[in-house]
Amino acid sequence: MLDARAVVEIGTGTGVSGLWLLRGMRPDGVLTSVDTEAEHQRLARETFNEGGIPAQRARLIPGAALEVLPRLTDGHYDLVFCDGDKQEYPDYLTEALRLLRPGGVVVFDNALWHDKVADPAQRDADTIAIRELGKQIRDDETLVPVLLPVGDGLLAAKKVWTPEA
Repeated sequence: MLDARAVVEIGTGTGVSGLWLLRGMRPDGVLTSVDTEAEHQRLARETFNEGGIPAQRARLIPGAALEVLPRLTDGHYDLVFCDGDKQEYPDYLTEALRLLRPGGVVVFDNALWHDKVADPAQRDADTIAIRELGKQIRDDETLVPVLLPVGDGLLAAKKVWTPEA
C-alpha cells in the first residue's frame, strides 16, 4: 500500500509481525527491527530465514527503542510499527514523527489494551500511556488517524505533508 522501502519495527518478538511487514514491502525493502531481547532477535532471524527472506532485508538492532531510534535517519522511513513497552508509546510517537517521510504511517498495536482504554476506571500505567497516545494523535494536525478494532486494537496515523515537514 505504501510501496515501503524502509520500515522500523519496535518490538521484534519472534519475527511474525516482521515477516508480514517484509512481505508487504518492496522486494528491495529493508526492515529495521529493535528489541531489548537478543533471544527474540535470534528467533526472528530464524523466522525470516524460514520465510525465505534474504538476510540483507532485515536489520536487527539490539537495545532499548528510545536509545536506538534517535540514531536512525530523519524522514527516511515509510512506516514505523510499534509493539514495544506500552508506557513508552507516547515517546515512540515523537520519534516516529521525526523518522517518517511525509505520507508515511505510524502504527501502534494494542491500542484498545484489553478493552481498558475506554474504561476511565482503569488507571494502570500502561492504560494511561495508551490513552495519552490516543490524545496526542487526535490533537496532532499533521496526522490523519484511524483506529481499527481488530484483535486488541490497531491505531494507525498517516503523516500529512506540511510546509515545515
